[in-house]
Amino acid sequence: MKNKSYKKICKSLDDTRVLAKKFASLVPNGCFVNLFGEIGAGKTAFVRLVAEALDIKEKVTSPSFTILNEYHTGNIPIYHFDLYRLENEGVKTITDELREYSSGKQLTFVEWAEFSQNEIPFDRIEINVTYDDEDNRCFEFTSQGAGMEKIIEGLEN
Repeated sequence: MKNKSYKKICKSLDDTRVLAKKFASLVPNGCFVNLFGEIGAGKTAFVRLVAEALDIKEKVTSPSFTILNEYHTGNIPIYHFDLYRLENEGVKTITDELREYSSGKQLTFVEWAEFSQNEIPFDRIEINVTYDDEDNRCFEFTSQGAGMEKIIEGLEN
């Protein structure tokens, strides 16, 4: 199975909102998403805009200090993890919990997934958020596993 990728440069918050809305429309039954990028790159902003597109009413904030924020007022539940503050042992303690959030009708976002030590083997979308030289946000979506390439194909169209 070949991984598919899609890149999009967003020059404004409105561009990012359009991208987030399109992504949200492609995951009506949920998905597991790993987010990568520097502090301040726009990972939480993207989650917030996807949540908005899915009619989440709660205020979406970074789960940096709580590890997990849950949102249940929208079309599907959203679980938003942040692994940044967890040490190696801490990640191991929540691996089963992450696995639990990888199936079923929910949208799970994991920020700082690079700290998972490859303990996230399940089907997912990976999103890398970076800046370009003009300070635009660059989003690169990559499919990992069965059925995820359909989401990439949807973003391309």
